[in-house]
Amino acid sequence: MPSFPPVQAVVRAIELLQALNRQPVSTLDVLYKQTGIPKPSLIRLLESLASKGLVRHAPQYGAYYLTSLVNTLSSGYHSEPRIVEAARPRLDALTEAIKWPLAIAVFDTDAMVVRYSTIPHSPLSLLHSTINMRLSLVSRAIGRAYLAFCEEDERETILALLRQSKNPEDEPAQDREAVRRMIEITRAQGYALRDPAVRPVSGTLAVPVFDGKHVVASFGMTWFASTLTNEQVVERYLEQLQEVSRGISEDLARL
Repeated sequence: MPSFPPVQAVVRAIELLQALNRQPVSTLDVLYKQTGIPKPSLIRLLESLASKGLVRHAPQYGAYYLTSLVNTLSSGYHSEPRIVEAARPRLDALTEAIKWPLAIAVFDTDAMVVRYSTIPHSPLSLLHSTINMRLSLVSRAIGRAYLAFCEEDERETILALLRQSKNPEDEPAQDREAVRRMIEITRAQGYALRDPAVRPVSGTLAVPVFDGKHVVASFGMTWFASTLTNEQVVERYLEQLQEVSRGISEDLARL
């Protein structure tokens, strides 16, 4: 038993960080419902965390999200992230079967970040590594697969950020109607393809990964554009990618 009562300000700050970590973007109302911390105290805590670079206020009024700097809080923890632990064996097995490289990525502020890749196991890769590569949410297949299946409030906040982006690959976010159509098509199909204007030497087919009802990641297969058309890739490999996605979701539930 502790010899003194816990410092409530510290307890509340930890509870707030845990709540922020449950979804990519959180409104003040959501944080209040999850923590029970009065809103004036929440705002003071959020501003304090923002002053240390751990939290950022999104353009959408009242919405907040963790920055990548929060990773420094776990720099002494060396266990693999749960999503990688669940995905690694299934992605490795699929690459062994089809030879093409696969990569899985998670959302980080305004892009998808590759956390695991089977490039070392593939004889058909154009790149030596993609680990920690940041992929556009509106141009890259892995980004589109996540953006199309995330919650609507989160998606609107993400798109607001992307409209301020200086990354040329994020420029399509300016065309709201084109983005709406892309999302509609991706959701109807259940998969995403990379914008052909980005790295036309290759293509990527990507699918979302769910933890329960919430999308938590996406992964994709990349191939040489000179060897296969989009239609051929979808016909040959989509079912296998979707099966792997379902398996990862099941493993996440067990973990």
